Amino acid sequence: MAPPSSRRSGFSKKAQYSAFTGYLLAGAGVVLGLALLALSLWQPSAFAPVRGVASDVVAPVGTGGAVARSGSQGFLDNIAGYFRAGQQNAALRREVEIARIRLAEADAVTAENRRLKSLLGLKEGETKPVAMARLVGSTATSGRRHAYLSAGANNGVRLGMAVVSERGVVGRVLETGRNSARVLLLTDSESVLPVRRAKDNVIAFAEGRGDGLLRIRLVNLGVNPLKIGDMMVTSGAGGYYRPGVAVAVIAKITPDGGIARLVAEPSATNFVAVEPVFQPAAVAELGAQQAAPGAEPSASPSPTTAAPRSDAAGEE
Repeated sequence: MAPPSSRRSGFSKKAQYSAFTGYLLAGAGVVLGLALLALSLWQPSAFAPVRGVASDVVAPVGTGGAVARSGSQGFLDNIAGYFRAGQQNAALRREVEIARIRLAEADAVTAENRRLKSLLGLKEGETKPVAMARLVGSTATSGRRHAYLSAGANNGVRLGMAVVSERGVVGRVLETGRNSARVLLLTDSESVLPVRRAKDNVIAFAEGRGDGLLRIRLVNLGVNPLKIGDMMVTSGAGGYYRPGVAVAVIAKITPDGGIARLVAEPSATNFVAVEPVFQPAAVAELGAQQAAPGAEPSASPSPTTAAPRSDAAGEE
């Protein structure tokens, strides 16, 4: 039996040389790497040019990647923002509505402060008010127009005293209780107030119509000198109201005068001042003359006597 051959199958000189060359190159690479590592540790700045060249080579690739990444993020953000736009708009609308409400509340507080400062001006004026009170209610019927004060006899309020706001005349006291009072408003159908035009001495009477307006009737009939927009103020006749307080503004011209709107609207008035009777002696004398037995009414009553007579009728 022949001995087995020691020659390996697939034996080739070329394969041997290739393996040897691979080992040789690997060893050279290891030696070169170790040498470069040692050089980088000993002289770090020696490889700066090489690092700069490598950075220049890879910079365009990095820039393209960054642009693609930012573009994809912006695209995704746009898509997400499109789906969230409805909720964001609703939230913004709610915030705007709340801001408008707060702004309106601030305006209301500012207006209230102005009204209170005006009332303080009334308190510090020439005529010292008897009391400062709040209008707490009013009648709901169309013919009679009354309001109620949160001050009464205990606060010094008496019958016939004028009730004014920071804007003008509201009415006068008709009845008093201990801690409350009833006010005859100017718009009551039984209220008559002597007035004059603010810029001259055109005398008239302001009569309540029961519908929130006043009828201005001229004393001297003839050519009607009133114009729309004229301010009517108290004349002082009758003795109840001090002269020069704003009453109403002419809104419509009639043959014997006009229709006027109140300057001090009771529904928009919170606080008022109760002023003493302007001429208590004249009012007392007039009341005594009217109460005297056998007194004959005058054929042509003057504005001074006509207004208190009508007001007295409203008190009954």
